[in-house]
Order: sequence, then structure tokens, then C-alpha cells
Amino acid sequence: MTLVAVLALDGVVPFELSAPGQVLGTANDALGRPHYEVRICAPRREVRTAAGLGEFRLGTDGGLEVLAEADTVVIPGHAGSLDVPPAEVVEALRAASARGARLASVCVGAFTLAATGLLDGHRATTHWMFAAELARRHPAVEVDDNSLYIDNGSLITSAGVAAALDLCLHLVHRDLGAAIAAATARRIVMTLQRDGGQSQFIDHSHPVERRSTLQPTLEWMESRLHEPLSLDDVARHAAMSIRSLNRHFRAQTGTTPLQWLLRARVNRAQQLLESGALPVQRIAIETGFGAVSTFRQHFTRHTGVSPQAYRAAFRSPDSR
Repeated sequence: MTLVAVLALDGVVPFELSAPGQVLGTANDALGRPHYEVRICAPRREVRTAAGLGEFRLGTDGGLEVLAEADTVVIPGHAGSLDVPPAEVVEALRAASARGARLASVCVGAFTLAATGLLDGHRATTHWMFAAELARRHPAVEVDDNSLYIDNGSLITSAGVAAALDLCLHLVHRDLGAAIAAATARRIVMTLQRDGGQSQFIDHSHPVERRSTLQPTLEWMESRLHEPLSLDDVARHAAMSIRSLNRHFRAQTGTTPLQWLLRARVNRAQQLLESGALPVQRIAIETGFGAVSTFRQHFTRHTGVSPQAYRAAFRSPDSR
């Protein structure tokens, strides 16, 4: 029997807390015999879940001593995930890892795991909205804001809430093989592996930085996404040399003019795919990519999915 301990810190996200039991319990059914035992543990025997997410209180199966027996420890996000976790929690997680337990975080649970120092020198992921903050607080961790989960063997991190399902199915695949993982996925009505990564979910807000002195040029570029703009064209509008333009762009937007333009074109393509019924060929022209093959290549590289797959996933019901 594989013991899986789910760490419930005060303010735990309910879905992330319950997902391991749902998926791994379903894997037991698919296997036809019990393989996983899932237990909820916490520093205190009563835990309050995150406010605003159907808040409730629950009693747990045990305290942190459960971590000393667990084969796998799952660390869901909680309301205080960005805060330094209690010393007793850090110590218990380190001890579990030292004796060979597998540690897996969900969403902002990566902050709790990173606080142990165990992620230092490893790639890790978390919810895309918090990836930059994780990198800032833990510079020794190589943060990837695109992956749905990253498996480093004994250390696994995963993205936002729904990625708890991806993570747990991955554990089943690792432990019990592809056939049982596929059977489990079918029973919980989910694909075994989702297409793409987190990039497809990132909010494509207006890319113009309002405080930037380059604002007039950025707006001018946005109004001409359909045109074949060159670096010379942009520099001419900004009344700068190309060298100065590159320097100001890097300082004010964090990227180069052409990379900014490419991101703006992809953003516009996302909006058109979501809100209308324009053919992909037309969207390629409207966004300045020209050829469909070029559009598909850049769009897929930036979002992790093809334009057709993105439209199927995110198209507004009002535009169908």
C-alpha cells in the first residue's frame, strides 16, 4: 500500500485538497485493488479552508507525524502560501524528503515546498500569475511559467488548481502504468494529458505600458499589426536610431521591439479566435503573419497549442 499524505495548512484550497483522494481513489477502482491510501494531515487537527471558496472546517486524519510514514506528500496551495511556512512544517517536509518520500506541490503550494530549500537548483512551476514572485523569492529555483507540471523524480510541482488533476494522473501513470492511468482518466472524465501548457491560459491584456515614454509608438504598432513592420519603420516612428530604440524598449518593456510586436500579434490572434468566426487564414492576414503556416508556427510556440485547438477551447459561446 502506498501512503499519500495531503498536507492541509490553514486556508487550504478545497479542490486541491480533495483532488488526490478523488483521482488516486479512482485509480484503486480501476486497478481492482487498493494501491493508494490517502490521508489528510495538518499541524492542527481542525483546518479551515480558504475563505471565498466555499469555506468550511474539517477534521484531519492526523498531524504532521503522518509525513514521517508517507511515501508521497502532496502540498496543496493555501491562503498563506506566499508567507513563510511554520518551522515545524518545513522540518517535517525536509525529513520526509530525506528518508525518500516523493514531494509534490499544487499551484502556490510550490512556495511552501520552495521554502524548504529542496527545490534549489531544480526546475519548478506554479500558477502563471505567481511564477515571477516565486522566482523573485527563490532565485535558486529555475521557475517555468508554462508547464502544467514538472517531474524531478522525488520533487514534482504543478500549475494552477485544475493541474491538481494532471499531477495526480501523472502519479498514477508513474506508479501503475499507462493502462491504469488511462482507465482512471476515463472514469473521472478527463483527458490523460492536456494539450499545451499554461501559456494558453495567460490573460492577454493590452500590451501597451501606459507609463512608458514609448506609448505613442507602442499604440502606433498596435494599430498596424496587419502591416509588415520592420525595425526601421518602428525606429523612424519613435525618432530614434535602432540602437537607441532597442535600449529604450528593453528598459521600458523588458523585451525587443520585434518580440513585443510578435507578442502583440499573438494577443490579437487570441482575441479574434475567442470572439469571432473569422477563418484562420483571415486571422493570419489580419494579425500580420501572412501565411497560415507562419501564423500557426508562432502561435503554437507562444501558447503551446494550435490556433484551431485554442479556438475550440476558448471561443465565446456568443460567437458560435
